[in-house]
Amino acid sequence: MTHPTSRAPVQVSGFTLAMITIFIGSILLRFWGLSRFNTLVFDEVYYAKFGNNYLTQTPFFNSHPPVSQYLIAIGIWLGSKLPFGQETVNQLTGSTLSTWSYRWFNALFGSFIPLMVGAIAYQLTHRRSYTLIATFLMAIDGLFIVESRYALSNIYIVFFGLLGQLFFLIALQKKGLNRWFWMSLAGIGLGLSIATKWNGLGFLVGIYGIVIAGFIVQKISEKSDNKLTESSFKSPLQNLNQLTPILSGVTLILIPILVYIIAWLPHLQQNPTPGFWGLQTKIWAYHQNLGDGEKVHPYCSKWYSWLLMLRPVAYFFTKIEATTSPNPILPLNHPEQLPLIYAVHAMGNPFLWWLSTLGSLLLIGMLIQRIWREVSVHFPQLKPQSSFQFPPTPELWLTTFLTLNWLANLLPWVEVSRCLFIYHYMTGFVFSCMALAWWLERWLYSHKPQFRWLGGTVIFLVLFGFLYWMPLYLGLPLSPGEWKMRMWFQSWI
Repeated sequence: MTHPTSRAPVQVSGFTLAMITIFIGSILLRFWGLSRFNTLVFDEVYYAKFGNNYLTQTPFFNSHPPVSQYLIAIGIWLGSKLPFGQETVNQLTGSTLSTWSYRWFNALFGSFIPLMVGAIAYQLTHRRSYTLIATFLMAIDGLFIVESRYALSNIYIVFFGLLGQLFFLIALQKKGLNRWFWMSLAGIGLGLSIATKWNGLGFLVGIYGIVIAGFIVQKISEKSDNKLTESSFKSPLQNLNQLTPILSGVTLILIPILVYIIAWLPHLQQNPTPGFWGLQTKIWAYHQNLGDGEKVHPYCSKWYSWLLMLRPVAYFFTKIEATTSPNPILPLNHPEQLPLIYAVHAMGNPFLWWLSTLGSLLLIGMLIQRIWREVSVHFPQLKPQSSFQFPPTPELWLTTFLTLNWLANLLPWVEVSRCLFIYHYMTGFVFSCMALAWWLERWLYSHKPQFRWLGGTVIFLVLFGFLYWMPLYLGLPLSPGEWKMRMWFQSWI
C-alpha cells in the first residue's frame, strides 16, 4: 500500500531538459573565464567607468541614455561584495575593482536572451521543435556571446526589447485587467530598451507595424473566399483586433515615454545640468556631428554590410612574441608556444548570419506572395498564375511578426549618416535568426529527404562555425597561423 504522504517522482520532459541544457550552456559560454584580460576592453572604457561614476558620484556626460550604466553600477556594487571573482583587480574605472564585478551583470542578462527568444517563438507557434531550434541558434551566436562578456550596453537593449515583445504576446492572450497588466509590462520593457539606447525604438516600431498590419491582414482574410487551412493553434496575433485605442495608447505610447523620462531622474540628480531637454539635444548633436569613415573609427560599417557580416569589430588584440615583456593583463601564457595571439572579435557566427539573412529574404518573398494571392481575390484582373499554397493562418502571423520586426530594426539605419558598427544590427538579427529557425524546422520535419538533408547540413555548418571561431569569442590564445586561418576576408582584420 502506498503511503499517503508519498509523491510520484517529478517527470521532466525531453523539451524541458533540452531547454535547461541550452540555458546551462549559455551561462557557461558567458561566464567561463569572465575575468580574462584584466583591462577595459573596447567601450568598457566608457560604460564601466560610467557605471562606477554613479557609485562614486562623479559627474560625467554620456552620449546614450543611462539604463545600461545603472545596471553595470548595480553589478559593480553587488559583484564587489561577492566572495569570489576578486582575483584580478585594476583601477582603470577610477576605483579599485575586479574585472568580474563590472562584467558579470552583462553575462547574466545575456545568458537569458536565448530563453527569451525561445519564449517568443513558443508564444507565436506553441511548437516545441521551433522553440528549441530558435533558442539553440541564439545561444551559440558569437556576437551575442562577446557582448555578454564585457561591460557594454547592447545586451540590455535586446534584453528589454525582447521582454517587452514577449509581454505583448502574452497580453494578447489575456482579457480585462490581466491584459492591461501585461500590456503595461510590455510598455515598461520597451521603454527601458529605448532608455538604454535610442535604437531600442526598433522593438516598439515593430509592434506598431504589427498592430497596423495585423488588422489589415485579418480583414483581408475574413473577406477572402480562399479560406486558410484550419489549425488547432490560434496565434496570439489573431487577437490584435481586441486592442482598444485607449489600451494601445496608454501602454504602447504613454508608458514607454514615462519610463524613458523616469529613467533619467537618477542621472539628473547627480548631473543636474544641462537638464533633461538639454541632454536630449546634446546627445542628438553628438551623433549628428560624429561623422563616418576610417577617420572616425577603423571599424565603421554600413548597414547593408551587416547582412553578410563584412566588417566585424576587433575588441581586443595582442600578439605575444618571445621577446615580449610579460603582460599582467593576460591570464594565459605559454612560453613554449610563442608567438601567441589573444584576440576578441565582435563577430557573429558567420554561417548563422549568412543563412539567417537568406532566411529573412525568403520569408519576405513568401509573405509578399501570400499578400498577392489575397489581393487577387478582390482584384481578379491581377490574379497571378501561380497556385502556390501559403502556410496556414498561425504561420502567416509568424512570418508577419518576424518580417516587420526585422525591417523595423534594420531599415531606420539606412538614413543614419554617423559611423555605425555591426553591433547595431543585434536588434534586427534576433528576428533574422528566428526566421532561419522557422525554415530549419520545416526542412528537418519535411517528408522529402532532400529537405531533411538540407536542414541537417545547415545545423552542421552553424555548429562548425561556432566551434571554429569560438577562440575569437572567448579570447583564447591562437598561433598567428590559427588566427589568420579564421580571418577569411581582409575586411575582417
